[in-house]
Amino acid sequence: MDLTQLINPALQAAGTIYAANQAAGNATTSANQAAQMAQFRPVGVTTRFGRSGFNYGPQGELVGAGYQVAPDIAAMREGLLGMAGTGLSQAQTAQAMQPGITAAGQGLFNLGQQYVAQTPQEAAQQFMTQQQALLAPGREQQLAQVTNQQQQQGRLGLATGATTAGYTAGAPGLQASNPQMAALFNARAMQDAQLAAQANQAAQQQIQFGQGLMTGGINLNNAGFGMQSNALAPFTNLLGGAQSTENLGLNALSLGQGLGSAAVASNQAAANQYMQGQNIANQANRAAVTGAVAGLTDPIAQLINSLARNPNSGFGTGNAYGNQDLGQYF
Repeated sequence: MDLTQLINPALQAAGTIYAANQAAGNATTSANQAAQMAQFRPVGVTTRFGRSGFNYGPQGELVGAGYQVAPDIAAMREGLLGMAGTGLSQAQTAQAMQPGITAAGQGLFNLGQQYVAQTPQEAAQQFMTQQQALLAPGREQQLAQVTNQQQQQGRLGLATGATTAGYTAGAPGLQASNPQMAALFNARAMQDAQLAAQANQAAQQQIQFGQGLMTGGINLNNAGFGMQSNALAPFTNLLGGAQSTENLGLNALSLGQGLGSAAVASNQAAANQYMQGQNIANQANRAAVTGAVAGLTDPIAQLINSLARNPNSGFGTGNAYGNQDLGQYF
């Protein structure tokens, strides 16, 4: 057998495989470098109000982020937070007063219900009864004085003004009366009529007064809650001021994230480039092994050729025979 016919094609195949492996390795390295360069990397920013910083892992990946507020801004923030604590105490004091305010409002409301519990007619009748009860002692004394006066003057029982004819045909005549007594009782009747008119007005005033008490109770209770809201407003404003001051420093972190986000499109491009490089490397490697071995005709070459064409053999990848295959040597 002529050994040169066997050795020369083998050497050519080895050279082809070595060159293909070199090209594949370079493509893989370039793809990895491009992917790392295009990774998302926020930028540390320093402003008048603070600065931001970012920490990265061994592979260039983002593992931590933070920001620091400028010292004078931080002092303002702490001052506002201290004042906010006092404002919160004021709000708590106002809240503690609410049960007493609610009880007072409920008392006014209940009292108002008593005034509106009567109908207008019942309220008017109550007014008349009360007024007549007040007038009764004086009226009795007045009647006694008139009776005593007439008795001393001999006019007690005197009645005049009787008639035989009435106001209509066949009607009885008018009764005789004591002029002084008639005037007394007529005055009382007129006074009672005036009281009746006042009773209706008094009933309306009573109901309106009850409504006012009920409304006052509701308003008092609402005023208590309004006082709590007003007492809480300083705390809310101060806390919001402290948060706004903190955001001045946080803005540096946001700016850094924004600058890093501008490269988001590059991330996808880098990933595509990496995958393309890997595909090229794998295709070149397998094409080189398959093409080189295909030119060999001896039995050993045929065996190698069959292994190279079998994707499960591991030949040409450095994994066959415990990382001792021909591809690894080449």
